[in-house]
Amino acid sequence: MKRLIARAVELGLLTAFAASAAAAAPLTSGLDPANMDKSVRAQDDFYDYINGHWLATTEIPADKSGYGAFDALYDKSIENLHSIIEAAQKSPQNAGERKVGDLYASFMDEARLEKLGVAPLKPELARIDAIRNTSDIAAQIAHNGMIGVDAPFGGFVHQDNKDSTKYLVDFAQSGLGLPDRDYYLKDDDAKLVDIRGKYLAHVENMLKLDGDANAHDDAASVLALETALAKVQWTRVENRDPIKGYNKVEIADLDAAAPGFDWKTLLADAHVAGKVDYVNISQPSYFKGMAELIKNTPIPVWKTYFRWHLLHSAAPYLNKAFVDENFAFYGTTLRGTPQNRARWKRGVRVVEGSMGEQLGQVYVARYFPAESKARVTALVHNLLAAYRQSIDTLDWMSPDTKQQALAKLSQYMLKLGYPDKWRDYSALKIDRNDLIGNVQRANEFEYNRNINKLGKPIDRAEWGMTPPTVNAYYNPELNEIVFPAAILQPPFFDPKADDAVNYGAIGAVIGHEISHGFDDQGSQYDGAGNLHDWWTKSDHEAFAAKTKALVAEYSAFEPVKGYHINGELTLGENIADNSGLAIAYKAYKISLGGKPAPVIDGMTGEQRFYAGFAQAFREKARDNAMIEQIKSDPHSIPVDRVLGAVVNQPGFYEAFDVKPGDKMYVAPDQRVIIW
Repeated sequence: MKRLIARAVELGLLTAFAASAAAAAPLTSGLDPANMDKSVRAQDDFYDYINGHWLATTEIPADKSGYGAFDALYDKSIENLHSIIEAAQKSPQNAGERKVGDLYASFMDEARLEKLGVAPLKPELARIDAIRNTSDIAAQIAHNGMIGVDAPFGGFVHQDNKDSTKYLVDFAQSGLGLPDRDYYLKDDDAKLVDIRGKYLAHVENMLKLDGDANAHDDAASVLALETALAKVQWTRVENRDPIKGYNKVEIADLDAAAPGFDWKTLLADAHVAGKVDYVNISQPSYFKGMAELIKNTPIPVWKTYFRWHLLHSAAPYLNKAFVDENFAFYGTTLRGTPQNRARWKRGVRVVEGSMGEQLGQVYVARYFPAESKARVTALVHNLLAAYRQSIDTLDWMSPDTKQQALAKLSQYMLKLGYPDKWRDYSALKIDRNDLIGNVQRANEFEYNRNINKLGKPIDRAEWGMTPPTVNAYYNPELNEIVFPAAILQPPFFDPKADDAVNYGAIGAVIGHEISHGFDDQGSQYDGAGNLHDWWTKSDHEAFAAKTKALVAEYSAFEPVKGYHINGELTLGENIADNSGLAIAYKAYKISLGGKPAPVIDGMTGEQRFYAGFAQAFREKARDNAMIEQIKSDPHSIPVDRVLGAVVNQPGFYEAFDVKPGDKMYVAPDQRVIIW
């Protein structure tokens, strides 16, 4: 949906209409009181007050590393997609639906996969076995990118961060089998050391399944090479800096960026040669270190490394022995999940990942009515109006920077539910008897679709998520907020519920994404999507002081004993959580049009707003899964997302009469209020 968001005057008209329309129908609270634990005071532990009974009585399903509102909605989306796929199998209406049915059938044919074993990978394994020199290594890396392996680095096409009218190729570090470099390098963490040892055993087991008679030693060589790569990789905190990650290199100068690496072969085999004059090298020191490793590491070690990463990426699509071994490590050991998901659920995920917009067309028609889109659109307009008001009244930002911030806000592009133009999958070949081939061809289809953007105008209507995806995002390069249809469902958005809970849930999520345009990363981009410093020096300093305080607040959280939230890694998401909730509250007040909110289920509108926020982020998770999230995910653990945000909200104190002496009380001068 390519359109620019209206300015505040227009937003006000939309707001008035939405308020009168909502008042016409009796609505529920949108809350389930049975989930609450009213023996806990809201003023002492708001998360347990809203979710305590649910937390005490809910068991994490055996096939999940954690379970919460997002997971419940994901499960519902999977069920809905399953019904769409089954219909496509029984009576396909067009070629696209036939491909959907055939792809799903190829995944579900377990008997055939057992019979084939590792045979579908023989052409790829032969290709790896034929590697003789460093030029062959470069060719293999290019090939990996096409088939979805990305080791030891990958490339992707996106807007040039300093010229948002052009596409560029960005090369970035990858190629580790464990979630983060800390798993390789931290010897003072017993849990990570234990996982590292079990990872070594897992690599050995996978190589044995491939018939490797020297699997023990080969696994050790893989771990040693990945450890060497981890040492030269940038940390996740370093990778958050878009300025530091912008390193444009002319094609003629690439040899200096990674001395000795065969860029000519890489660019030719990646279908990039001749299409661009320059590329971006996201982590220059990594590429220099990687080039040294390619030069100094024996070719047989690289062949084993490539073989392992091929087996790892293909394992879910092979026979039961590979599937079980892969899950035993990545599911059970790494995340603590006892049981793999039902095969049909995994099959649905494969189809959605390969042909998501084909499924999305039917999903939207069945599960996303026009009235839901209209109501959410009005809600978003109120959020943008609230953000404008907030910027106007900031006490820490200068008038010049405020003007720039308002200009950027006026350029936000809103994408809700589904794209205006659906993706064409006619060039994708699907064979119901060739699962591995289907997966690789789907990866190559997507790879070529992206490579073919080079030299063409920016497609501002493109979506980076499919409609059945339970997620949302802000893209600073397009200055857009994108909300697929699947997240615009209860408990995040309930068309039958009063606005209070909807603003607290989906409103805070949408506000979160809007706020990413003004977090420590997004604020470095202007309204056109270019890295451009539009801040005064004093505003930079004021913003830095506030973000420093937020880093300290979240770094104090310890969701698993001995593992604190990384306040620097999670800073952008924490800014967005705090600011999104604050803006959603203001937007809710706007939606009331000056009228008092109704009391429903014994709670005021203001109380239900914050309850809706806490309800949307309820979750239980296994310790290992939380450790992995702490190490690799820029989001804080859900309980900390809720508690960390509400204590900074003046409205929360008013709604629940939080006073000094209450456990949730933070003195006004200690609260972090940014936007």
